[in-house]
Amino acid sequence: MDTVAAVLFALLTTTCNALATVLQRKAAGRVPVEDGLRWTLIVRLARQRVWLAGIATVPAAACFQALALGYGPLSVVQPVFVLELPAALLLAGVVLRRRPSAEVWRAAACITAGLGIALWAAAPGAGHAAVPAGRWVLVLGCCLSVTAALVAVAAARAPGAVRASCLAMAAAICYALTAALLKTAVLRWRTAGAGGFLSAWQTYAFAATGVAALFLLQNALQSGSLVFSQPALILGDAGTSVALGVALYGERIRGGWWTVAELAGAALILTGLILLSRSSLARELTGPAAVPERRPGAVSR
Repeated sequence: MDTVAAVLFALLTTTCNALATVLQRKAAGRVPVEDGLRWTLIVRLARQRVWLAGIATVPAAACFQALALGYGPLSVVQPVFVLELPAALLLAGVVLRRRPSAEVWRAAACITAGLGIALWAAAPGAGHAAVPAGRWVLVLGCCLSVTAALVAVAAARAPGAVRASCLAMAAAICYALTAALLKTAVLRWRTAGAGGFLSAWQTYAFAATGVAALFLLQNALQSGSLVFSQPALILGDAGTSVALGVALYGERIRGGWWTVAELAGAALILTGLILLSRSSLARELTGPAAVPERRPGAVSR
């Protein structure tokens, strides 16, 4: 029953994140490219109502994610977020007042089926609640080092596929790390109440990591097409989360011949992502947006 509740809350998180992505991508396409990797990007975005509407869904997504992580393993909750890209495109169809094509529906079916097969084959099992301090130090060091390397590569490249993918992957690692930290904070809440939650260093670490992830995601969305950023974000988050679930919490994943079915599920997910990237709706939503000229002081709406 706990696993069912975890999946339901994860689906609600996915819906909120998909809506936020659509609205934030619309806003990100309106700001100058030269604002990339600068805090002025956030300042410009904050002047747009559509971006603020997207940000307003973030607290709801965080609450649903906390509930999901409180009920289920990290390796169950986070992979559900691979549904975020098809959800984003279906929501974009509503925003653009266009009926999604059969190709989009087939892609969504592939991703959903692939996720179901992968989770069924892996059968993730709950691990332990306590994480040794030394393990946290090792995991934090690895995650932050890889994130820094990805940001360095992105900073050296012009806006485009490589830059968007690197920044999205960096954001994915931060989001997965945020989820791992949030899980411990939620468990502290359940065992020691609000005092335990507020006294846990993971509470403040997940807040700081979440801000960094948001900053990286905004830059990824502004750097190139969603076709480049969203698959890296979703698959990177899912893969990193499974690894963190095993490394930190001792969550169990079936191996042996089950790996074949897990890879088949992953292949279906990849097939769905490729189909989505080729759809006309994806090109319309994620294509580079022209930045209109504005008078000094003009505010975007």
